[in-house]
Amino acid sequence: MQPILDTLLQMPAWQLWSIFLTENLLIMLGVLAWGNALQGKPGQLMFVYTQRQWGICLLTCALNTVVTYAGYWLWKQGYIIITTSLSFRIITDAVFLFLAMDLLMYIFHYIIHKTFLYRWLHQLHHEAVDPQPIDLFILHPVETLCFGALWLMLLLFFRMNIYGIMIYLAINVFFGMMGHLGMEPLPERVCQWPGFKYLGTSSFHHHHHQQEKENFGFYTSIWDRLFRTYQSR
Repeated sequence: MQPILDTLLQMPAWQLWSIFLTENLLIMLGVLAWGNALQGKPGQLMFVYTQRQWGICLLTCALNTVVTYAGYWLWKQGYIIITTSLSFRIITDAVFLFLAMDLLMYIFHYIIHKTFLYRWLHQLHHEAVDPQPIDLFILHPVETLCFGALWLMLLLFFRMNIYGIMIYLAINVFFGMMGHLGMEPLPERVCQWPGFKYLGTSSFHHHHHQQEKENFGFYTSIWDRLFRTYQSR
């Protein structure tokens, strides 16, 4: 991994922007394709969504690219420190990022629901009462940048392992897609397995889109249970 990071340091800015934009576009298309397949609509990617949805989705991808480049620049300048060792830190860092980002996003999500920020920032996302995979990317531009800022803030304050970061980012994309399927692909009995019932399943986030005063968490229901904003049905 270190040779790859060293290569990034030598690349011109235009090439980095191209790589980061391509990465975010592939993530977006992967989410939409996989999400549509889970919904039983494979091959309908270009026809399911409106021109407006595609426009907002692509803008979100562009802003995610800005966040990616900002993270790269902070790392290049030494403000963000990333390790590349193959150690137990891979797991602990991934778990830390998972729980810390879940808490930070819960707090931010709760605040924008309870203040004037809802109509300004978040109402756009809640136009979807029955969310679809593309709704993961239907966000106000400022909201997109705020979520990115939360992520970069963690990296600024804590030294993280690159492999732990990659695991967390993959988990983040997976939970984002699952939360916007508009259906629950997991059998009910699986959702009740020990540990599973504390995860932010598709049903958990779908409920939030229908009942906006409940279920503010992203990856887990831990903070909703702790702060009494949780509802299973």
